Amino acid sequence: MTQVNVTTQKNTVTVNTSGQLTTVTATTAGPQGPPGDFDLVQSSKVDKSVIYYDQSADTFRADNVYTTETLTDGGSF
Repeated sequence: MTQVNVTTQKNTVTVNTSGQLTTVTATTAGPQGPPGDFDLVQSSKVDKSVIYYDQSADTFRADNVYTTETLTDGGSF
C-alpha cells in the first residue's frame, strides 16, 4: 500500500457566516512561471475563432480563417 502525506498548503477557502451575511475568501498559489514560447496573434479575432499554427509566419493565430463555422461547414460545434 502507498501512503501519501500532504504537508504543503497551496490553496485555501474560508467561509465566514455572521447573521445573514456570508463571506467567502479564496486564496490561491502565487504567480506561475513564465508563459513559455507561445505568441498569439489575435488582432483579427472574430466570434468563435479557433487558434491554429501558421507555419509560414511562424505564429499561432486566432482570426476568421478558421472558426467553428468554417471547420464544421456551418454545423453545430
